[in-house]
Amino acid sequence: MDKHTQLIHDPRLAPIQINSLQPPVYRASTIIFDNTQALFQRHWSDRYDYSYGTHGTPTTYLLADQMARLEGGNHALLAPSGLAAIVLVNTALLGQGDEVWVTENMYSPNLEHLRELQKRYGVVIKIYDPLDAKSFQPTPACKLIWLEAAGSVTLEFPDLQGLIKIAKEHHVCIALDSTWGAGLAYSPFDLDGASVDICVHALTKYPSGGGDVLMGSIVTQDEALHKQLLRMHALLGFSISGDDCARVYRSLPTLALRYATQSKSAIELLAHLKHEPAFAQVLHPANPDTLGHHFWQQNCPTGLSAGLVSVVFDERYAWADVCRFCDALKIFKLGFSWGSATSLVMLYDLTKMRTLPSLHLQGRYVVRFCVGLEAPKDLIDDIKTALGSLNYDEKSK
Repeated sequence: MDKHTQLIHDPRLAPIQINSLQPPVYRASTIIFDNTQALFQRHWSDRYDYSYGTHGTPTTYLLADQMARLEGGNHALLAPSGLAAIVLVNTALLGQGDEVWVTENMYSPNLEHLRELQKRYGVVIKIYDPLDAKSFQPTPACKLIWLEAAGSVTLEFPDLQGLIKIAKEHHVCIALDSTWGAGLAYSPFDLDGASVDICVHALTKYPSGGGDVLMGSIVTQDEALHKQLLRMHALLGFSISGDDCARVYRSLPTLALRYATQSKSAIELLAHLKHEPAFAQVLHPANPDTLGHHFWQQNCPTGLSAGLVSVVFDERYAWADVCRFCDALKIFKLGFSWGSATSLVMLYDLTKMRTLPSLHLQGRYVVRFCVGLEAPKDLIDDIKTALGSLNYDEKSK
């Protein structure tokens, strides 16, 4: 055989298979069939009937199975990002004239996608209060309700049991963004006797843990619902890098340890920030003064929570002051996302994010701290130093 041909047609199989701590990584677009019978008997919905890289590989299925176990579901799909996972759910379940219910404290890109569906296909968007289940009043056209626990930026924990009960009574599909809970703070399919239908998780955050991978997952228990989502997954052409899957899979064994550490550090940060006069409110589900605190207690019996703490600046401070405070931080880095070892900070003007007044918030400017794995004292000192740049003691007089 010519060497040109020989180099191309190597057997591709290792002479001896080994059992290592990390499984081998499969990278594939083309998957080779043994014969024509195997080619024509394949079916796209058979997960182990490998046919093409977008369908899946042993590497992608290994991670998907682990995510299903983590969330307590039976089936899982992977998406190129957390937002892609959300888009998959919206696209698979919503059509012309369908109704979807959301909250104003939800992940804003989700709402932006729904507004695009509203503009294109007449999807009806309705808003409910996550703390008042009775505000959720679905019509026969309602196909989907989005829950988020805890809420984005302002971290209100919703009445999950009350909302799920109403949704079940009206046969509405329930999708929960459980990124904050990370499969550890609560169990999406066993919420004190209640259960969601779909659990979406941004693996970009805690599961990845490095701030260098974009990925999402969609976990379900019902097989028919899974196949409905799987079909849309195939139509959208979603594909995940085997190397990225391997990175996330390698990080999962330390997920519980990292989450617990960041949860504890956030509680220490909360205890300090509550005494800072520059902040009108400190928002965290474990804070009894934060709305939804009792729902957090009900659904998170272990006391765990994500490493997120938000503060509402006192009305004495202008937007320029808030920007100057964030610029003065040294350990907290200015950037989106969270869940890595590095602490992050982000600032928000709620009047530009939400259309309904947030009457329970005592100000419009919010800063969210995303606690990493640094020593809590160093993080607290960083905040103190940054506050010093505002001369806030003089403003409080």
